Amino acid sequence: MLRRAWKPLAATTVLIGTPSYLYYKFTKQQTFDLAVKVRGADGKPVMATRTFSLLSKDSVRDRLIENATSDSFSRPEGIIWRYATASVAANDPLEDAHADAIIARDPSDPSAPGDWLFFTVMDGHGGPHTSRLLSKTLISAVVLELSSLIHHTDGAPRSGFLERLKSIFRTSSPKLSETPQNPERISFAIQNAFTKLDQELINAPLSVLAANLDAESIKKNTLPDLSKHPLALQTMLPAVSGSCALMAVFDTAHRHLYVACSGDSRAVAGIWEENDEGQGSWRVEVLSEDQTGRNPNELKSRRVQSEHPHDEASNVIRAGRILGGLEPSRAFGDARYKWPRDVQDVLSRAFLVGNGQPLRPPPSSFKTPPYVTATPVVTHRDFDFGSVARPSRSPASRFVVLATDGLWDKLSSEDVVALVGGHLKGLKGVIPKTALPELVPTTSGAPTVEGKDKQRNNIRGSWSFEDENVSSHLIRNAFGGGDVEGLRRLMSIPAPFARSHRDDTTVTVVWWEDGQEGDAQTATFSSGNIKAKL
Repeated sequence: MLRRAWKPLAATTVLIGTPSYLYYKFTKQQTFDLAVKVRGADGKPVMATRTFSLLSKDSVRDRLIENATSDSFSRPEGIIWRYATASVAANDPLEDAHADAIIARDPSDPSAPGDWLFFTVMDGHGGPHTSRLLSKTLISAVVLELSSLIHHTDGAPRSGFLERLKSIFRTSSPKLSETPQNPERISFAIQNAFTKLDQELINAPLSVLAANLDAESIKKNTLPDLSKHPLALQTMLPAVSGSCALMAVFDTAHRHLYVACSGDSRAVAGIWEENDEGQGSWRVEVLSEDQTGRNPNELKSRRVQSEHPHDEASNVIRAGRILGGLEPSRAFGDARYKWPRDVQDVLSRAFLVGNGQPLRPPPSSFKTPPYVTATPVVTHRDFDFGSVARPSRSPASRFVVLATDGLWDKLSSEDVVALVGGHLKGLKGVIPKTALPELVPTTSGAPTVEGKDKQRNNIRGSWSFEDENVSSHLIRNAFGGGDVEGLRRLMSIPAPFARSHRDDTTVTVVWWEDGQEGDAQTATFSSGNIKAKL
């Protein structure tokens, strides 16, 4: 009797228990433990174990595409330009920023027709304030300088706070070729725009203070409390936080590419080359150098060491960082490395103490500022924007990648070119890292000048080709690629702990097509992004 009763009971258990187990398994929030640095009761950092929720694969995908955008536009000469951008935060809020603009040449321009294309990424540090300001002003500052150069004028009177300060910071120009639009002059105009904008940014709090000092305050040598002034934090925060900036400028009329770099973001180009047998590869051309104290070229440059007394020069860079603190050797803002010590004290008391945000004192070895500059290194290359041979099934034979250092911490220049080349070729699925060189061969052009001690993915593992947006595709592979569980874990670490494992990462990829392949003929374009003429 018991045996006969056991069978339906067992069946009932299977029918009820199995679904319950599966429901529990797949609906229970997965977690993982991680050792993190926290502040102990005495305020000193200690290691502790924290438990974090593990994001699902769908949630990871959502975060990868949350800030992803793409656009394209065609020009009368038949070129189709495409660009894609994506950002993933490690900090809260995200300290990176980006901007782009397409500006048609004015018909009165001797070099017309043609366009100026501007793409920038900004890597903020110490807060998002500087990078956000640059995303609104840097391209405009460069356009202003280029317009003055092209039209042989310094411009009519202009409104706006930055423009009113502009005349204060004129710098003398070296002797250049008489041709207004030669690469040397264009490069200098871009460089000058960066330098002037940073001077305006750094000096803005001084201008506000000067405008609010009355005769009595000067006589008594007292400072007004300007902490509640509407421009107090608006001018101070972008000055004391900082940001690297990387800009690519395409001059389609002359087929020139300019890259301006202040800091440790990097630009890389992939260029398709074929031999007589029709076999080809992507040549990796690194368009900028990582500007940190670990870059031998930057370390030995006139600015980093030679502008300081001999007895101090050997201590300007310590452990690859400016005065042992700031990693990029060129950046906007970072006034703690630019203002004299007494100026820092005055501005902190006038603007920040009343807001409960006093400025940290400068490093003990701080003696002869400035130590950091926003003046970029500008490189120029001739670039073919027209119809050339392209790899099989790929719509493009040229592309440029701009990215903040969060990408380059994880991927090499060669990795990035191969991953973009494979994406343009239409590769799909998970591909072993050892197999990609056969599918997407690369060769070396201009080498990478590393600016950091970087721990990258080794040759083991796999790449993932599943994202439609090519910039999201690069970030996915930087953070894990085909290692789904590793990717989920890395993306699940929240701020502020995430910063010890990955950085804010912003990527822009630009490529162009001649409009003659089938895919391009059916594309749709948004012409509204082509702005006022230069």
